[in-house]
Amino acid sequence: MQVFLENEAATQALGVAVARALLPGEAVCLSGPLGAGKSSLARALIRALTSPDEEVPSPTYTLVQSYEGAAFPIAHFDLYRLKSPEDVEELGLHEALDVGAAVIEWPERLQGRLPIDRLSIEIEPSSDGAARTAHLSFHGAWEGRDV
Repeated sequence: MQVFLENEAATQALGVAVARALLPGEAVCLSGPLGAGKSSLARALIRALTSPDEEVPSPTYTLVQSYEGAAFPIAHFDLYRLKSPEDVEELGLHEALDVGAAVIEWPERLQGRLPIDRLSIEIEPSSDGAARTAHLSFHGAWEGRDV
């Protein structure tokens, strides 16, 4: 599935739509180059599950941030600085999925160790940088679900 995102508001709206479909035990994997809008989409998704004024810093340096959603906890992983796929075990990805859901930026760093039940979103910025195209692929429990 492909979604054209003409501006930041459209990227945020996609984050809200994904949040409405996300269930415990599932992951949203966000790929794309630096500055593509992964953190913006993640921030909107997390705020939709927590509160509109939730502070959602990028976990680039902490690697993971956890939030208490109204229905379930959500963990936000940024794997850009991950040294090896095995290091994700120390970050608690599996534990996060046992009790809630996860948003994973830079999932390609997991090298094939992706959660089975996931929505993968690859964000491709336009040449002018304002618009984006999101390519959505559905896996496991996400197959057949609408966003």
